[in-house]
Amino acid sequence: MKGWMGRFRTLFLLGALALFLSGCGNPYVSALQPKGEGAQMSYDLMLISLAIMVLVVIVVVAIFVIVMVRFRQKKGQEDYIPKQVEGNHVLETIWTVIPIILLLILAVPTVQYTFALAETEPEAQAEDAEEAEDVLWIDVTAKQFWWNFSYRDLNVTTSQDLYIPTDKRVYVKLSSGDVIHSFWVPTISGKMDTNPGKNENEMFINATDEGVYWGHCAEFCGPSHSLMEFRVIAVSPGEFDQWISDMQEASAEDTPADTVAAEGQALFQQSCMACHAIGASPAVGVGPNLTSFGTRETLAGIEDNTKENIVKWILDPESFKPGNEMTGNYVVPSKEDAGKIAEYLLTLQPSEIGPDDARDNEYIQAEPKEEEGEGEENTTEEESTEESAEEETNEQ
Repeated sequence: MKGWMGRFRTLFLLGALALFLSGCGNPYVSALQPKGEGAQMSYDLMLISLAIMVLVVIVVVAIFVIVMVRFRQKKGQEDYIPKQVEGNHVLETIWTVIPIILLLILAVPTVQYTFALAETEPEAQAEDAEEAEDVLWIDVTAKQFWWNFSYRDLNVTTSQDLYIPTDKRVYVKLSSGDVIHSFWVPTISGKMDTNPGKNENEMFINATDEGVYWGHCAEFCGPSHSLMEFRVIAVSPGEFDQWISDMQEASAEDTPADTVAAEGQALFQQSCMACHAIGASPAVGVGPNLTSFGTRETLAGIEDNTKENIVKWILDPESFKPGNEMTGNYVVPSKEDAGKIAEYLLTLQPSEIGPDDARDNEYIQAEPKEEEGEGEENTTEEESTEESAEEETNEQ
């Protein structure tokens, strides 16, 4: 009895600990608090499968308890053998059909969601040319151990921070520059591999709420696999349009007003631009694009984006991400020069739209696009009105 109570106490403590730990975590990195279409589908399937498993456990435990209580051996029945029911066709049919029904209950929505998530031909389904033109494609390239995002037909490229509009499907084409990685943003989508070569995968992501969501590499890819993180910054459509417009105007030739930052820019252009791009120039992809580096909240996706950490990274990137491609492939500057470069990098803020705008709960609608020729017609009408007013003034 004592041993049984000890095992029960241990089981109870483990169950309480599991229940306590299940409450840990953050909403921006949890698949159990979906904020996107794909994540919601996965969550629904988890609930269905969980309900089926709980139902099976309850039924099995109930039958087990009933059998143990009702048909237990009673006093005087030591030699009693109950009626044997093997070969009962009715029972065998029941416990064969029930699992099939349960599997169908899970299989039908699974197949439906699988085909729904695989739909990546929005242009073919567009009702008109305007809707087809409004489709947003982003080419995602994974590299050890960072992410590059190129907004197709928009002349915008960035790294580590993926900006998307809310309430809209964003289609991504996934590829890798080295080994196999896996693109995963638990809160808004499922995961999909990024493969080297021409074997490219496609999927869509859709954030229903504004927010900053954490993305991860879900495929072991090297020493710093667990550090290969990125951020998905979902802002309102109006703010996204503003961000795109600002990023398109970004240029590596913009000179900072601060003297130290200006010296850092000169050092950066001499030593760093062979691998890192700012804006669309130069169009290199050796290292991460740094166009909006100053608005990032994290350095390399893992540390606070402060001057102190940037200097440490420049002097010794291996201490942050072992196995990265930067180590050993550049001339390490002095600590003073690294500080100047850090000052310059922190000034790279081409847009006022940033992570804070994804958290302010301020929803800004996108401005309606003017139809072709509409602006010219309005201008012509205004000019005609002005000419008529001038003629009336002259006559008077």
